[in-house]
Amino acid sequence: MQITLPAFSTKKNKLAYSISLIILGASADALAQTDNNKVEEEVLVTGIRSSLIAALDSKRNSTSIIDAINSEDIGKFPDKNVADSLQRIPGISVDRIWGEGRDIFVRGTDSTMNRTLMNGQNVSSAYWWANDNASRGFNYSILASELVSALEVYKSPQARHDEGSIGGMVNVITRKPLDLDPLTIQASAEYQYSELPDEWDPQISALASWSTPDQTFGVLASINSQKRTVRRDGLEAFLTNSSYTVVDQDNNQTEDVYAAWGGGSAIFRQDRERTTANLTLQFKPTDELDMSLNFVNSDMDMDNNNQNYLWIIGGTAVSADDWNAANPTRMVTSGNEVIDATNPEFVTTSDGRQALVGGVFNSADPNAPSGVAIEPIYRKAYVESQVVDFDLEYETDSLTGHFQAGVTSAKGGSSEDVGYWFEAKSRTEVTLGPDLVEVDYLDIDPTDHSVLTMGSARDWVREMTDDEWYMQGDLKFNLNASFISSIETGLKYRNHVIENVRDNGTTDNTDPSWRVISMDEVSGGLTPTLHQETATSGSLTQYAWIDGGLAQQVIHPMFDAGSMVYGFDYNAYYELTEKISAAYVQANIEAGDLTGNFGFRVIQTEQTSKAYQGSDEGGTTTYSLVSQDRTYTDILPSLNLIYNVSDELILRGAASRAMARPTFTNLSANIVINATSGVASAGNPELEPTYSNQLEFGGEWYFQEASILSASIFYKDLDTYVISETQTENIDGENISVTRPSNAAEGADLLGLELQWQQEIYKGLGVITNYTWTDADTPNELELPGNSENQMNIAGYYENDMFGVRLSYNYRDESYGGQISGSQQRTEAYGQWDLTANATINDMFNVYMTGVNLTNETVNISTSDGLPIGFYENGSRYSVGVRVKF
Repeated sequence: MQITLPAFSTKKNKLAYSISLIILGASADALAQTDNNKVEEEVLVTGIRSSLIAALDSKRNSTSIIDAINSEDIGKFPDKNVADSLQRIPGISVDRIWGEGRDIFVRGTDSTMNRTLMNGQNVSSAYWWANDNASRGFNYSILASELVSALEVYKSPQARHDEGSIGGMVNVITRKPLDLDPLTIQASAEYQYSELPDEWDPQISALASWSTPDQTFGVLASINSQKRTVRRDGLEAFLTNSSYTVVDQDNNQTEDVYAAWGGGSAIFRQDRERTTANLTLQFKPTDELDMSLNFVNSDMDMDNNNQNYLWIIGGTAVSADDWNAANPTRMVTSGNEVIDATNPEFVTTSDGRQALVGGVFNSADPNAPSGVAIEPIYRKAYVESQVVDFDLEYETDSLTGHFQAGVTSAKGGSSEDVGYWFEAKSRTEVTLGPDLVEVDYLDIDPTDHSVLTMGSARDWVREMTDDEWYMQGDLKFNLNASFISSIETGLKYRNHVIENVRDNGTTDNTDPSWRVISMDEVSGGLTPTLHQETATSGSLTQYAWIDGGLAQQVIHPMFDAGSMVYGFDYNAYYELTEKISAAYVQANIEAGDLTGNFGFRVIQTEQTSKAYQGSDEGGTTTYSLVSQDRTYTDILPSLNLIYNVSDELILRGAASRAMARPTFTNLSANIVINATSGVASAGNPELEPTYSNQLEFGGEWYFQEASILSASIFYKDLDTYVISETQTENIDGENISVTRPSNAAEGADLLGLELQWQQEIYKGLGVITNYTWTDADTPNELELPGNSENQMNIAGYYENDMFGVRLSYNYRDESYGGQISGSQQRTEAYGQWDLTANATINDMFNVYMTGVNLTNETVNISTSDGLPIGFYENGSRYSVGVRVKF
């Protein structure tokens, strides 16, 4: 079975196609759950008729536009983290570049415009990869699904909600002991097979909850331990915004040309261990008073190895002066760096300039032994995240008081990030296209270790930290009036600090301990066959690679003897502090068939950005720590209304003003230089938040028992969004291409349609689908970052008392990112099939199996002009396991 969405030629056709899906039923359900005094929608996909009926009854009484998944569903989905579970909700898609969900995109907005909270509060998160930086998004890879009681996705804000989300806000609700039976024990064990690395890995989880017979005190503890072996194959081209002059064999010169620094055939491997633990104490001495203390800890350790056999084009370019000195008969007049090419091929990019996509390339510097290299990188990386949260609620008939306070912290990075650089001189014949990266090494054999020698090495020791403490108090006054039933008000304060620190180790080739090492001294044989799904006839699919253990034995004694010199990386350092104060007032409406709420939230943000800036004094760069401060205040109103037309038909509407702050990295004042390509990225402390005026209207039709058909139209008017601008800057005496973020002069309009359908067709056989269409209109030719026009989930299921099976398909249309080489980064459309099946042995035991990415779909990234960036293959995964419940 294959699902193909048709091409859309006009906005009218797009909307007509979207509306037609209502008739065809390509949509999905959103059911409901009550938490305290609010009722939320909930996606129930169990196929159990009584559960569906109960959930639909709750949905009819819901007072907010919310989608959710409860713990029963998370346990039955073939998902190993929360992001993969969230993708089942209408309007949500995930980034799968590492094979499983890490960042989420909601209703056509970028992941940075959405927030994730745990029990209503922020969770600090960090990242391990050297080129990753702190984000407003959430690193879902650290969070196990078993930790979660429910997931709520608020798609329209309320005044009482934390600000910061334009697409949607996710609230992860953890379990409490007094919500479970007095003694509850659950456990599971499974083995997962990852096809690409050909490895089996275990995962175990356990939960125990105990409470006193009078249900006044309870303790809950849970733990999840997962091992996973990861392999990702990638064909890559390292595009830049730099400008070159290309000189061919006949001395024809093409100026102001975009060219890739280089590219390669990469294999990434990771041995990962993740442990997530949760301890919750709950004390409820009276019916009015409820207190809980919640502790969550997640540790993830990763042993990473990345090897990339490189071809180099822009990396071999020389200055015009050096070119003219070495080539007096082929002199150039351009000030751009020069690339030496035979039979070069070009395409015209969106900004009118040429981009180099083919030819035979020589080293522009005849004295440089470059043009080919292999860069093995070995990282010992980690990500840690903790939450300590205290929650108190006192409720009477006329008043509800709530107090919450806590701390959350995270750190991530690498204690060792060693990269070796082995190189050789060779001409390369390169051909680039929208779906191909092909290379022929004309003067060497990539399977021969002896042709490469080590020219240098480096070590990055990096740590990113994310710390926050918070405190809030809320009051709810029950008025029992005919129109306004209650008033809610509250205050909140957050103090959030992000810091990034890195020490750089570089080799000193003049040290007496240094010697030239041939790659055959550290040979690891040949790689496995790579890129089985993405390679074309001219792609490099196997080459000589390095044995990491042998490399450490042979090379590291030189480092220990003094050839590796460490120093603080002033350019990589930054610290960002946000002190956020907020107050809100919200009125809740109950007037017959009309319910809802309205109110406003006032927020003051105090921002301090610190970074080192260098100055050249007599040829020596000196650094000083500089600080930039700014304060701004926002007022965000919101309105949510629900009207019961009849027992079968409900209408919902919402209007609000929302905001999303820039990412921490974008607000930093630092500069990070990529060690491989030599290009740099930098922040901008003066970036403005993005504001959105939002409208939504929808209806739900309960056309028969245990069935629902619903549709929602939403509109977002964004005043700006973040774009990238690149220019050449002099850093430490070297001209470097630096890309910085800035606010677009004008914003974007986003129009969307969400469709949802659920129906049990016959005795346990059912279907659940959803479809989201979003169309973004920007004032220029660029696409809105993060937006995909079409997203769809469809699942068929069958379940009886003994057996259940679910086959699901998740599809996301092409999406766009930042600007590079004259156009915009584009991720091609992606669709993935997953399968889960389970069998009930008795009341205690259940066995199950899962399959993820059954057809081994690939992630393909290029520019809108067809310049390749990366084609990645992560492989399929399968697991078998058993669950025990007492």
